[in-house]
Amino acid sequence: MDIQNLLDDIVGSVQPLTGQGAVADYIPSLGSVRRDQFGISLATGTGDVYSSGDADVPFSIQSISKVFALALVLARDGDSIWKRVFREPSGNPFNSLVQLEQEDGIPRNPFINAGAIVVTDRLLSISANSPSAVRELLRKESGNDSIDTDADVAISEAQHGHRNASLAHFLASYGNLENPVDSVLDAYINQCALAMSCTDLALASRFLATNGLRSDGTPLLSPPQTKRINAVMLTCGTYDAAGEFAYRVGLPGKSGVGGGIVAVVPNNCTICVWSPGLGRSGNSLAGVAALDEFTSRTGWSIF
Repeated sequence: MDIQNLLDDIVGSVQPLTGQGAVADYIPSLGSVRRDQFGISLATGTGDVYSSGDADVPFSIQSISKVFALALVLARDGDSIWKRVFREPSGNPFNSLVQLEQEDGIPRNPFINAGAIVVTDRLLSISANSPSAVRELLRKESGNDSIDTDADVAISEAQHGHRNASLAHFLASYGNLENPVDSVLDAYINQCALAMSCTDLALASRFLATNGLRSDGTPLLSPPQTKRINAVMLTCGTYDAAGEFAYRVGLPGKSGVGGGIVAVVPNNCTICVWSPGLGRSGNSLAGVAALDEFTSRTGWSIF
């Protein structure tokens, strides 16, 4: 299979979608990003990379960071996090307060905002209160030491993150935060505001396609832990459209409102797509279409 030609074809086929959808303007710094951009990168387990389009343009990874925070918590702390976060799809918007109140302060899964805030809280506790653990993992796995938080995006999120602050205080009221709310929110915002390219993210997420092995061949996660992260990505990784994503794409995936999506072909490769125009559930329109075409043409699906 000529992967490079396939990616080039996909860039052309999704081009009409790149001007559609809405950018995440509730975070003002993301509202100014041009919608007519699209990038795609594929990284094999052995480190070969194929890219096309705007694959080397950095963008705000937003909720994709939640996968890496969860991986670090599982790697360092085992399964204890599952006492504080469930593993079920929410069926509600990613920043909803409704279920949190109904279920006594236990978030439905680690990929909605409330669940990710709990995971970030635990990561702070086991990382000597360092807010940069996710950034350091991403730098090492991608081989790009310049990856960092986009300060403008972080400030924008902090100034307009009233709902996340509400979620954090709600969690604290139920005793489901170990650290001060402000410290947890600061760490959460800074990891969501990390700026990376498709190529960076495809490389950084390879451990999800290699049974937990890092880029240097050492284990980050055990094979069962890797399987479980991929399972939660499949059922919960694309907000309240996870069923539609599984139907169309057929791979574990995690999206972010910056327009990026990371998808995993177990024992094979990872793929990152990016285009800022979002559909109603907060997933990139062109990105989902590209992954749909990729799995349809390659047959690389878990189904």
